[in-house]
Amino acid sequence: MPIGPAKMPFLDHLGELRRRLVIIVVCLLVSVILLYFVSPWLVEFLKLPIAEFLPEDGTLYATKAFEGFSLKFFVSLFFSFIICSPIIFWQLLAFFLPALKPHERKLVLPTFFVAVVLFIVGAIFCYTFCLHAAFEWLVGESISISQILPSASDYIKYVCLFIIAFGFAFELPLVVFFLIWFNIVPYKKLRKSWRIAVIVLLVFSAIVTPDASPITMALMFAALFVLYELSILVARFALAKKIKRLEEEDAQAAKEMSDKSFKEEKKEKEEKKEKMSRFRKSKNAEEKEKSSDGKASTNEDD
Repeated sequence: MPIGPAKMPFLDHLGELRRRLVIIVVCLLVSVILLYFVSPWLVEFLKLPIAEFLPEDGTLYATKAFEGFSLKFFVSLFFSFIICSPIIFWQLLAFFLPALKPHERKLVLPTFFVAVVLFIVGAIFCYTFCLHAAFEWLVGESISISQILPSASDYIKYVCLFIIAFGFAFELPLVVFFLIWFNIVPYKKLRKSWRIAVIVLLVFSAIVTPDASPITMALMFAALFVLYELSILVARFALAKKIKRLEEEDAQAAKEMSDKSFKEEKKEKEEKKEKMSRFRKSKNAEEKEKSSDGKASTNEDD
């Protein structure tokens, strides 16, 4: 895929962005059209993890006249997004690629592959482990107060939103890696601030999960916390030389700042002493002058 030049006028950058967005939209559009014809089988695939919580014949009910079309289109778009995710990730990375330095460009292809793999792993994790537990709790809460008429739109859309949320949340290792790589947050600070990380991950899990289920939030938090620890561990070995160099630079900068502040403090003290000395000298001179004036006036009186 061609990469634009690093230096372009602003309007050319907008044209480059438009070109890449057009590529993404065309890919999604073609995928949606093709997948729309197999959307009934895709819906059946999405129902598998939650089949236990559906009526015995697995029937979902459409409560609106045009719900069938909108649901089939939504499912087609959802699977199109997953299938086209490599193209989407690459187009977004390729747009920012010209702005990167030569040594930073080496990370683009590994980042691309890792991002795609992490997204797919997050989607599979949700589909395999989380959907059943989440629906078990949610359906149990509903059954305790009412009879359930399973809506096709609600059930399938929740399944898709769960999968997308987990897919994006599993990109956390990349975020941690680049925070350390660009020294935005030093490794030691990330390592020591695990309590803050726990709070941030809890809040993030509560926001990202599409339901109010504590089960889903707990599963996402557990997965993200494990990913956070693993990403720090991997970064510690993969970026050992860079981390050591950055720590040495930070230590050197801290030492220079300390020396500078010490010199400034010493200079300030010397200036104060000099001022005090000048003040005392001027005061003594005034006292001598007054004393001499007093003696002269006494002699005149005599």
